[in-house]
Amino acid sequence: MKEVLQFENVSMRYHSKQGETLAVENLNFSVSQGEFVAIIGPSGCGKTTLLSLSAGLLTPTSGEVKTNGCSFGYMLQKDELFPWRTIEKNIFLPLEIKRANTPENRERALELAKKYGLGQFLKNYPSSLSGGMRQRTALIRTLALNPDVLLLDEPFSALDYQTRLSVCDDVYKIIRSEKKTALLITHDISEAISVADRIIVLSKRPATVTACHALDFPEDEPLKRRENKQFASWFEILWKELNV
Repeated sequence: MKEVLQFENVSMRYHSKQGETLAVENLNFSVSQGEFVAIIGPSGCGKTTLLSLSAGLLTPTSGEVKTNGCSFGYMLQKDELFPWRTIEKNIFLPLEIKRANTPENRERALELAKKYGLGQFLKNYPSSLSGGMRQRTALIRTLALNPDVLLLDEPFSALDYQTRLSVCDDVYKIIRSEKKTALLITHDISEAISVADRIIVLSKRPATVTACHALDFPEDEPLKRRENKQFASWFEILWKELNV
């Protein structure tokens, strides 16, 4: 299967007045087309740096990040919807920024919104929507430019636990339905197990890959995975690896 993202011996150093910080060191991994990959690691280990490198927002100090001609969409921790713009206008924002605000692209974005339950809220403002609906809007906004790969930076962390479970299930189904490749950064082990085809474990900073696991759940829904007896076993394995 085609690889859409490759990290080859990637290291990243930050420089400041206080000195030099090595965030990631000799990272090697890849993501294949259609995969849902989750990356977990200790707090402050460089997970968000990894997404910034993937998106091309940062250039590695050494090594190479290969995107193989693929386009990327970035979904942030918070929905970051503009309160003065309607849901429809918020969804159109990437099209305006990228100068791709054509009738065809607007129509495609609106069809996505209607397909996933936002049709009746398009003229509303973000303040009238629940946290879960706002995150769904943020995902549709990210999908508006039809990216090949979605980069998800702890997109459920700002939600309460119950909403988080529901929205995680919701977002997962949309990504699968649209046949997108996804790379999820999360500190939540349970969340990673519930959605990922494969989980990559990072060490403390400077981050290196310490383990990579392919999951083999028969269920294809996050909430159902959580009910499977394999779930607790995977949690124990990953917990130990994060706390070596």
